[in-house]
Amino acid sequence: MRRADHTAIVGCDLFLDGVAVESPGSAADLALLHERARERDGGFVWLDLHEPTEAALTRVATVFGLHPLAIEDILQREQRVKVERYDDVVFLVVRAAHYAEHERFTATSEIVSTGFVRLFVGPHFVIAVRQGTVVELGSLRLDLTAIPERLAGGPWAVAHEILDRLVDGYVDIAGAMQTDVDLTEAAVFTPGSTVAIEQIYQLKRQLMKFKAAVLPLHRPLVALAGKQFADLPKEIHRYLRDVADHHTAAVEEVVALDEVLNVLLQARLTQVTVEQNNDMRRIASWAAIAALVTTIAGVYGMNFTHMPELGWRYGYPTVALFMLLSGTALYRSLRRAGWL
Repeated sequence: MRRADHTAIVGCDLFLDGVAVESPGSAADLALLHERARERDGGFVWLDLHEPTEAALTRVATVFGLHPLAIEDILQREQRVKVERYDDVVFLVVRAAHYAEHERFTATSEIVSTGFVRLFVGPHFVIAVRQGTVVELGSLRLDLTAIPERLAGGPWAVAHEILDRLVDGYVDIAGAMQTDVDLTEAAVFTPGSTVAIEQIYQLKRQLMKFKAAVLPLHRPLVALAGKQFADLPKEIHRYLRDVADHHTAAVEEVVALDEVLNVLLQARLTQVTVEQNNDMRRIASWAAIAALVTTIAGVYGMNFTHMPELGWRYGYPTVALFMLLSGTALYRSLRRAGWL
């Protein structure tokens, strides 16, 4: 059953000079709010949508004059991270990530989940369209509402804060995954390790999922902080460059973790190969000892008539002793060689 359009609106506020003057919520008359924002410099509408229907998006696009191509992009579940300009409106697609706390990582653990945040930033509005439950903006809205001087910067001040919150999340997740990798590395090089290759591979899969969210944001951040968007306020450029620096640090940590996991995977594969070779050498050694004794027993099993020791009283125990001594000598020789 499709939900009503208005249920997609999570938050809707009108800000004048950084102060929220109207927060009508889901029953907001968007057209009226937008008109009031345009009547005054420093006025803007902050609209937060969560998985809106096509009808809800169409309504919002009509009120704020959003480009149909951008709306088409939002309706696609999967979309590449990017930044595009449609006249005086900037459309930004970002992947958000969430880390699930866990006591112990296993071969089936799912610790990273991702979702999308699409931002429309116009002269008098900022619209956030969220997909998935990996990020919420309610707490950010409350924090910023208490600091009017930040919101006085207009829609781009909100866009910066959202990007900063997402990138800070990347940094936190990278730190948490660093702990997972360190624990796995310690376990791999612990004598008698029971770490399965599947466990390392699963951790790498989770890192790759996170990497797919983090790395593509580099170009959009560089573009926003560069000459391509030179018309943005100078102060916003400074803040966006700071976000880009934090993002670069997160990218470097993710790349380093990926390299460590590649080494760990190869090391564990090598350990398994060595363990298998050791097992094969043990099997071959015991087979050699058994073959020696079997050969001696096989000779006596021929029952030749003219074998002097057959008629000798101590023939049987002497041969048995010889078999024991020869097997022991071979065992000690193989043990010195490291096969047993």
